[in-house]
Amino acid sequence: MISAPWVCCNCLSRTGKTLFRRSLRYQSTATSGNVPKALLTRARDIAIEHKVLSEKLANGFDTRAAKKLGEYSPIVNALGKWDKASESVTELTSLIHDSTTDSELRSLAADDLEETRAQLAAASQSLITSLVPVHPFAHLPCLLEIRPGAGGSEAAIFAGDLFRMYLAFCNGNGFRTGILKYENINGTSEAGVPLSEAIIEVESDDAYGVFRCEAGVHRVQRVPATETKGRTHTSAASVHVLPSLQDNSSVQEDFDNPESDYYIDQKEVKVEVMRASGAGGQHVNKTESAVRLTHTPTNTVVAMQDSRSQHKNKEAAWALLRSRIAQSRREKREEEMANMRRSVIGVAKMGRGDKVRTYNWGQQRVTDHRSGITVHGLDDVMEGGQTLSKVMDSVRGWLMERDVEALIAEEAEKK
Repeated sequence: MISAPWVCCNCLSRTGKTLFRRSLRYQSTATSGNVPKALLTRARDIAIEHKVLSEKLANGFDTRAAKKLGEYSPIVNALGKWDKASESVTELTSLIHDSTTDSELRSLAADDLEETRAQLAAASQSLITSLVPVHPFAHLPCLLEIRPGAGGSEAAIFAGDLFRMYLAFCNGNGFRTGILKYENINGTSEAGVPLSEAIIEVESDDAYGVFRCEAGVHRVQRVPATETKGRTHTSAASVHVLPSLQDNSSVQEDFDNPESDYYIDQKEVKVEVMRASGAGGQHVNKTESAVRLTHTPTNTVVAMQDSRSQHKNKEAAWALLRSRIAQSRREKREEEMANMRRSVIGVAKMGRGDKVRTYNWGQQRVTDHRSGITVHGLDDVMEGGQTLSKVMDSVRGWLMERDVEALIAEEAEKK
C-alpha cells in the first residue's frame, strides 16, 4: 500500500507536506524494496529521455524541453537512489553468502544489510511515488459541498455534523476556510435547524489534494433524537470535493480557452436574478440580490443568495459553476480511463454516488469502505482530530494504489 495523496511532494505547501509525510506511515507495498518491473522500465525510459533533453538544452535553451526536464528530474533522482541502494543490497548479500568471505567481514556486512534494506525500501517508495501523475487540481484550494441524502431530518442533522467535523479538521491542521454557502431546510442560516446545503471553501493551497479522499456518500447509523423506541436508523449525506478557482488562481488564464476544463461559453448559461428568500428584513423584500445560473448543456444549476450584493452573489455563483463543470469534466475522463483499464486491473471509481464511509454511533466505530480501515474513536473523528487524519491518510493510500495499478496496466498495454 502506498499511502499518499495524488500530489508531488515538491509542489506542496508546509501544511500539505506535513499531511503527505504523515500518510507515508501507512505504506507497505514498497517496504520489501521491490518496484514492479513495468514501473522500473518506465523509470529507465524516462532517464534515457532525460539525458537526451539535457544534451539538447546544452546546445540551446528550449522552453518545452526545459519544462519536461523539470518534470523528469525527480524521477531520475529517485531512480539513481534506488539503483545505489539496490546495488548495495546485492553486494552485501553476496559477501554474506560467499564462503571465502572473512567471518569478521561477513559479520559487518550482516550488520549493514538491515539498514541498507531499509534504505532500499525508502528508495522504492520514493521512486513509485515520483512516477504517479500529479492530479491537475491537487495544488488548488477546494470547495467541500455537503448535502443530506436519504434519511429525512436525521440525514440533514448528520450533514450538519459533517460540516462541523470538516471545519474542526481545517482549524486543527492550519487550513484557512470560509463559508461560501450555508442553508438549513427552511431556507435560512438559522442555527440548530437541520442542514439543507453547505459549501466550505478551504482556501489554502494543496487543499484539493488533501480533501479529495472525502468525496462520496457518508452513511450514519445511530438512534435519532426523535426516535422513541430506541431503534437504530440509517441515513446518509453526500460530500463533493471541487477545485476552488480564486481570484489569484493560476488557472484564471484558462477561463477563455475552449480546451480548458474551466471554460464555459457564457451563451450557454441562463442568468436569473430574484429576491432572496428567508430572513433578512427589508433588504430581502425589496432587492433582487439572489442569483441563479443554469448551464443548459449539462443542466447544472447554481443558486447564490448569501451576500446582500447581487454582484458578489453573481461572482460567487460563476466561480462555483466553473468548479462544478471542471470537476464533472475531470470525473468523466477518469471514468473513461477506468473503463479502459477495468478489464486489466478492475479499477473502481470513487465518486459522489458511492458509499465511502460508515459512522456507527452505537459501536463508536468508523469504517472506510475503500481502504478498509476501521477505527473506534468516533468522537475524535467527529471533532476533526487525529483519528480522522488517520482515516483520510489510509484513503489517500488507497488512491495511490489505484494510480500505481493504472500505471502498471498502461505499461502492460504498450507491450
